[in-house]
Amino acid sequence: MEKLKITAGPFTFDAVLETEKAPKTCASFLKRLPFISKVVHVRWSGEGVWIPLGDYDFEVGYENHTSYPAPGQFLLYPGGISETEILLGYGGVQFACKMGQLAGNHFLTITSNLDKLPELGRMTLWEGAQDIRFDKA
Repeated sequence: MEKLKITAGPFTFDAVLETEKAPKTCASFLKRLPFISKVVHVRWSGEGVWIPLGDYDFEVGYENHTSYPAPGQFLLYPGGISETEILLGYGGVQFACKMGQLAGNHFLTITSNLDKLPELGRMTLWEGAQDIRFDKA
């Protein structure tokens, strides 16, 4: 079980890659570590933050995809109808874009400090984009 450390805003989280359920997505993401970006609050999906990635190509298709991530689950949308993005749910989420519902690959799950996710969400909503960094643990 591959573990990652995630730093988002002032918070630190432990996480595990879902290698059995999303092996190609996990392998592609691991090759890009450390992955550094910013999270912004979602516009259509509910209680979540996302990393907009434009036409960034992770070279994966759909696997272990869902439109309803639980709090602490990361989804990678590989692009198509909307731009490539990574979404993290911190509360109730129905993954969507301006053209409608999307599904993304559930590839990473937070395992610590889940109680801090709503704080990260509110901070991102009211204070703006927050730095995020993914590293091997």
